[in-house]
Amino acid sequence: MKDIFLPMIARNRLRPLSYVFTGIISAVVLLILNSCASKSGSESFTTQPGTALQRQGDEIVAAGQFFHTGTKVVLWMDPNGYDAYRVERRFAPFEKSDWENSAEENSYLDSPNRYGLRKGPLSPEQIEKFRGGGWDLESLRDVVDQFVLHFDACGTSRQCFKVLHDLRCLSVHFMVDLDGTIYQTLDLKERAWHATTSNTRSIGIEIANIGAYSVDGKSANRLDEWYIREDNGGTRIQIPEALQPSGILTPDFTPRPARPEPVTGTIQGKELKQYDLTQEQYDALIKLTAALHKVFPKIRLDYPKDKAGKLVPHQLPDEQLNSFQGILGHYHIQKNKVDPGPALQWDYLIQGAKNQL
Repeated sequence: MKDIFLPMIARNRLRPLSYVFTGIISAVVLLILNSCASKSGSESFTTQPGTALQRQGDEIVAAGQFFHTGTKVVLWMDPNGYDAYRVERRFAPFEKSDWENSAEENSYLDSPNRYGLRKGPLSPEQIEKFRGGGWDLESLRDVVDQFVLHFDACGTSRQCFKVLHDLRCLSVHFMVDLDGTIYQTLDLKERAWHATTSNTRSIGIEIANIGAYSVDGKSANRLDEWYIREDNGGTRIQIPEALQPSGILTPDFTPRPARPEPVTGTIQGKELKQYDLTQEQYDALIKLTAALHKVFPKIRLDYPKDKAGKLVPHQLPDEQLNSFQGILGHYHIQKNKVDPGPALQWDYLIQGAKNQL
């Protein structure tokens, strides 16, 4: 209290003492009133009405709260964002993008929504609470314990959102483009439709990467359409003209895989070939993974391993999947999936995330 009264006395040392005491009494009354208001449950805010909340551009959203990641994030509510809450098709002609026309033109679109409520583990009372007023963060933390990695097989986040939202009636929480820009399309409280049995408990990300292909199959030619060998021995990614504009936000960006040679490996018992992610994607994914672990502690910084401590390269048995908490690939959940493919550097990702903490 002396911090209030002493400056007041100093400012008024040449005025009558009664004037000074009147000011002191007024200050005491104000302190008492503020204390009573606080005790009665009333809120007291110091910001000026209409003041803009300054964001840094690296925030993700969980249960309505913002959390920093340390890397560029574009939210669904931002310019250039991808909004999975919207009913209309994002890339259809505007006059044909409404739900009625969309459902008529595409039989895959069987619902105007591309997401739902994480209701599996909830009681009827919780379902009613969360559907009406939204999740609180602590309740959401009890439910979310997996982070599922996909490659999008589309090559760019723009094309990925078009396929998920406009064509397949699906969704995913995050996409990471070739330049490392992360897009969040839904609040993490939502149940995105990306990983079947793990949808209720998981957060999903689609990594822009054209995918993995059988080493002896004709589909492997798709890699030649996207990856160009340079005279200096390097490799760059060339986005086909049909997918222009690419939507990549970094001006004059030339995407390159983190390793110039394709990587071969066995997933679901199939030998596959794939080019690695870009270094920009790894940098962003590492920071996002660390942030998700901090926000959702049940998402452990680990991946499915066998008894020898090696990555499990196939679907997990139901019992193991049900008990697993951490980072996993789409192929750990579904036998008919091979993403994120053999090229992903799991140890580099996990150790990098640990180093962020």
